[in-house]
Amino acid sequence: QVQLVESGGGLVQAGGSLRLSCAASGRTSSSYYMGWFRQAPGMKREFVAGIRWSSDITYYADSVEGRFTISRDNAKNSVYLEMNSLKPEDTAVYYCAADRFRPLGPYSAPSYWGQGTQVTVSS
Repeated sequence: QVQLVESGGGLVQAGGSLRLSCAASGRTSSSYYMGWFRQAPGMKREFVAGIRWSSDITYYADSVEGRFTISRDNAKNSVYLEMNSLKPEDTAVYYCAADRFRPLGPYSAPSYWGQGTQVTVSS
């Protein structure tokens, strides 16, 4: 089992920045795929960004490419999402996710999820 705990959400004005953190514990390993999803009110959960513990390969949804950056700190078993140039449409609950075997993406179904952290961007 893997436990994921997000933090760092909050209220920010459009154009501002936030940094989300995800602390992983349990049976994590360098082979895990990690990432972030988000869900806005009345919308389906959508993929935001992904990374593998053991590499620097990252990938993003088109809607956040160039504005968001995913990174990880293996020593701290943590994954981060740096969000810049935030827009009101970025408002959502952001979830950290992990899977041992499959890269995270728009059509993936990760095995592990955090509880989510609210991000609200005011116009």
